[in-house]
Amino acid sequence: MADPTGSLTPISPPDLRAANYQASRRLVTPQRLCDFFAPRNVAMVGASDNSGWARMIITSSAQADSPGKLFPVHPKAKSAFGIPAVPSLRDLPEPVDLAFILTGLPAVESVLDDMGAAGIKNAVVLAAGYREVGEEGRKLEDAMVARAIANDVTILGPNCLGFVNAQTRSAPYALNLQPPLLAGPVGVALQSGALASVVLGFAKLHGIGLSTLTSMGNESMMKTVDFIDYLVEDDATKVICLFLEEIGDPERFALAAERADKAGKPIVALKVGSSPAGQKAALAHTGSVAGDDAVVNAAFQQLNIIRVNTLEDLLTTGALLGDGRIPRGRRMGVLTASGGSCDIIADASSTQGIEIPDFSPQTEAAIAPHMPPFGNPHNPLDVTAFGTLANLNARTSTMTPMDIALDAAADDPNLDFILFVGLNPPDVRPPDDAMAETFENRVSWIAERMASSPIPVIPVGTTCNDLSPYGKEQLTAKGITLLPGLQLGINAIGNALRWQENRGNVHLALGGRSATTVPVPASGSWSEQQARDLLADAGVPVVPGGLATSADEAVAIAAKVGLPVAMKICSAQIVHKSDIGGVALGMSSEAEVRVAYEKVRAAGDAVAGATIDGVLVTPMRTGGTELLVGVTVDPTFGPVLAVGLGGVWVEIMHDSSLRVLPVDAVDAAEVRRMLAELRGL
Repeated sequence: MADPTGSLTPISPPDLRAANYQASRRLVTPQRLCDFFAPRNVAMVGASDNSGWARMIITSSAQADSPGKLFPVHPKAKSAFGIPAVPSLRDLPEPVDLAFILTGLPAVESVLDDMGAAGIKNAVVLAAGYREVGEEGRKLEDAMVARAIANDVTILGPNCLGFVNAQTRSAPYALNLQPPLLAGPVGVALQSGALASVVLGFAKLHGIGLSTLTSMGNESMMKTVDFIDYLVEDDATKVICLFLEEIGDPERFALAAERADKAGKPIVALKVGSSPAGQKAALAHTGSVAGDDAVVNAAFQQLNIIRVNTLEDLLTTGALLGDGRIPRGRRMGVLTASGGSCDIIADASSTQGIEIPDFSPQTEAAIAPHMPPFGNPHNPLDVTAFGTLANLNARTSTMTPMDIALDAAADDPNLDFILFVGLNPPDVRPPDDAMAETFENRVSWIAERMASSPIPVIPVGTTCNDLSPYGKEQLTAKGITLLPGLQLGINAIGNALRWQENRGNVHLALGGRSATTVPVPASGSWSEQQARDLLADAGVPVVPGGLATSADEAVAIAAKVGLPVAMKICSAQIVHKSDIGGVALGMSSEAEVRVAYEKVRAAGDAVAGATIDGVLVTPMRTGGTELLVGVTVDPTFGPVLAVGLGGVWVEIMHDSSLRVLPVDAVDAAEVRRMLAELRGL
């Protein structure tokens, strides 16, 4: 087995894995990936007339109008789908930029050797049967990566279906690609192969332009975080959309998120695996470990990553953020032709914390003369069907009431942005040339007014209907992105507002954590006294108190800390003390302390298998709100701080706030934000 330097010295699997990781860093830099995702000539290794994968790559490349050539490579086949084949990569008639390896798993490493000999630097590996099937597959994947490193080859995959770069028209993609391919600002990484076609289809039907989209496969060498770094450096990409089953390297992921935030490139993520069934599916799919969902929420909040729950929300939010018309405030003007739409918008906006203030008197005065007698010029505005039809057939330079409302509201000082539900492209170009010209002129005017408006104008469709080819052609030619549906559109606006408000506040520093020097008890439940000792030894203030093993000791401790006191059984095996009668509160005399000690101790002694350390005696505290503060260790992100209402309330109300540690080493701002998130305070 070759190591990453090309020698034949055997290396143990854990050491090989670590060596692979370090050596592969030089092969996945943004500069290397810039070449990787913009190939011209592509070799299809294993392509023949019997290869459905090769057929898909040929079709996708043709549909994308790829500028380069495809070269089938097969040891026996003379051609593939009419394209002459060569027996080996060493026999190519001209240089290629990328090899798409379609062979079965046993042949992959020999193909990598051929790549090294031919000077081909980039490979997509289709084959499955690696780490997603277990430890034996992981060893095969480690060996494959080592062979790639030895040949100076960057790998995407294995278990990968390829990518599409809409900017360069490169499409080495082994699934169906529906034309036309619309170039735009949205970069997409998917820890799923087949979902790539779903994403491409939704983007096509709703006029959402893409920069680069890729499936990540098993991420044996190129990780999702490497692709994020590439997109941060890519001038064509303005927003980064992710479908995630795992976060394999949380420290590098946090650094990449910080770089994206500084570059002004939002990250929108659909993270799956929140349920036990979802975690099991993710593990079987690509060998991923999904992690705790509440902790993921907290980490994303700290990293200013927008988390969404559906593919539709992922792409709609990406479309809005990529369009660049991001609101700077929460005051929304609403222009529609339907009272029912106004109702839907009002409810959805309330959920997102978006305000619908009154129009200014000047705006109302400009709109009012163009409304029907039964309408009113208030925000949210329903211009009614009259407002959409007035003057439409004869329109040349005369604006409809909807257009007049847009023209006036764009300069309204009471508004931060406008939700414009006033575009409804026809399914086909109207057969009447005058009507077609009317519609096309109106689209041009709206585009010009959007460009000149001092506040963002956000066009939204009433429903998530697909755009017709004619409508999409007209809107995209004028630079208009029509968000698909009221609910999706307002969700996207709420997401964009949260991203805008949190810009510059990424503060999840996972690197450089120093191990505690305080001795930590063995794993499992601790007694309260053990926890108090740990905190005190680390310099954390704790409520005064002491552990009593007799009534006399309890009385002495009570006299020292001051009456009244609280008394609790202390045992690592008794977690819920009040459930067994192991708590006594408000003991205000020596006699009460003695009686309480015997009662609490007897309750603890009655619990089978419990080791009783004693009875903890502490002073009663009144006049405040009881809080729970705890730290757990997440398998992905490490130590996590939890704050919630104290006592039994945290479990009854499920009211808590989480942050991945460390939290705000400079001041207490983040802790204050945590407390503000608690509904019970």
